[in-house]
Amino acid sequence: MGLFDKKYCSICGEKIGFLGNRKLEDGNLCKTCARKLSPFFSERRHSTVEEIREQLAYREANQGKVAVFHPTRTFNCREYLILDEDKKQLIVTDHRNWKDENPDVVDFADVTGCDIDVAESRREIYRKDANGKSVSYEPKRYEYSYNFNMTIAVNNPYFTEIPLRINDGEIKYRTCAEYRQAEQTASEIRELLLGIRAEHRKTVEAAAAPKKKVVCPYCGATTTPDEKGCCEYCGAPVQ
Repeated sequence: MGLFDKKYCSICGEKIGFLGNRKLEDGNLCKTCARKLSPFFSERRHSTVEEIREQLAYREANQGKVAVFHPTRTFNCREYLILDEDKKQLIVTDHRNWKDENPDVVDFADVTGCDIDVAESRREIYRKDANGKSVSYEPKRYEYSYNFNMTIAVNNPYFTEIPLRINDGEIKYRTCAEYRQAEQTASEIRELLLGIRAEHRKTVEAAAAPKKKVVCPYCGATTTPDEKGCCEYCGAPVQ
């Protein structure tokens, strides 16, 4: 096929306009379908048509989760980290009207880690010489800025990391209030997410632990309590 041959989306079948093609491993993707993919997905070029179809089905099902997602706590970072503590779920989005954007709903149980990186940037400061030309100071002088970047590791078939910028604007000084606030917020989020992870692991381990036999105080039988903690013979609660 030539460079300027007509191309059609392998997903929806619509004709793809000039410069509108998003290549797949074995097909083509239009901009409309590409916008429906997760914003955290980065392997589009190496994905097959079938894999893209599967992700779009996942994204459609995700809309149902978004519809019943009710925020109970929000961290106003550069993006929004929003929790639904009742359903034990979270979303990260850069849109105020997030329900219209179909953000990926992540179960607390799928959070596997959380890292913080404080990125330092520097820019040289120049002075004007007698001829009005910008020249370096001796020794050179610099101004610095800082950004708190968080990476939330997750267990998801289409992405493994969610990036989150803690501070909105650049922070100029390590000793300023904005730096301390960003540091505090980052630590609070990290402790919260890692605490959630630890709590989930304890729940899984408890569920997997072998149940001990006990004597039912009601019928006197030696029984292994069922999943509700009741005697397997008379149904009375024994836990």
